[in-house]
Amino acid sequence: MATQLLMPKATAVWLVDNTALTFEQIGALCALHTLEVKSIADGDSAQGIKGLDPIQTGQLSRDQIKEAEADPDVKLKLLDPKVKVPELKKKGPRYTPVSRRQDRPSAILWLVRNHPELKDAQIIRLVGTTKTTISAIRERTHWNISSLQPLDPVTLGICSQIDLDFEVSKAAKYLPKIEEGAAEDGLLPASETQTGAPDPQMAENMDADSVFKNFESLGDSVSSKND
Repeated sequence: MATQLLMPKATAVWLVDNTALTFEQIGALCALHTLEVKSIADGDSAQGIKGLDPIQTGQLSRDQIKEAEADPDVKLKLLDPKVKVPELKKKGPRYTPVSRRQDRPSAILWLVRNHPELKDAQIIRLVGTTKTTISAIRERTHWNISSLQPLDPVTLGICSQIDLDFEVSKAAKYLPKIEEGAAEDGLLPASETQTGAPDPQMAENMDADSVFKNFESLGDSVSSKND
């Protein structure tokens, strides 16, 4: 991995203010255009940026700078860092501690049941498993499926609640949207269930007195039958 200059523009500011290097030499070192270095020297650019001493950071030596000041054709080269910074590993399946690996099938079963919208790749990121295991649990062909109990992977300590919420919200974006105006409980509106408007004449005749008389006559008929 090639060594990269720390804070190129701040380094250019320091070199402009503290050395006799040419604009071309500074631009080549800091990956800046010569005109941009000139604008820094004129005060038109990088205003408010504090210069960074590359000698103090160990990226250049004083002897290098003196040699380059004496010869405009000399190109400055960064020194090898004294401390090697390990490269970041590419993000892959989540590592699951050995003590928790036996709980992964139960966690997968919980995810499949409670969040069927999650894709296999998302479950792999959360639990650190394989597509083969996920398919076996989905299809109930896993060798231990009869003994598995769905367990929350967050409670098991296999993944964090933040990671789970992120994957669930990401999967939710691909779910089909419910059309506006659709009835949530499946009931039809009253306007569709009514076959027609009530008879106005019937409504007029249905006053309180007539209803009461109907109930009285119905009671008399029931009493006579019982006798």
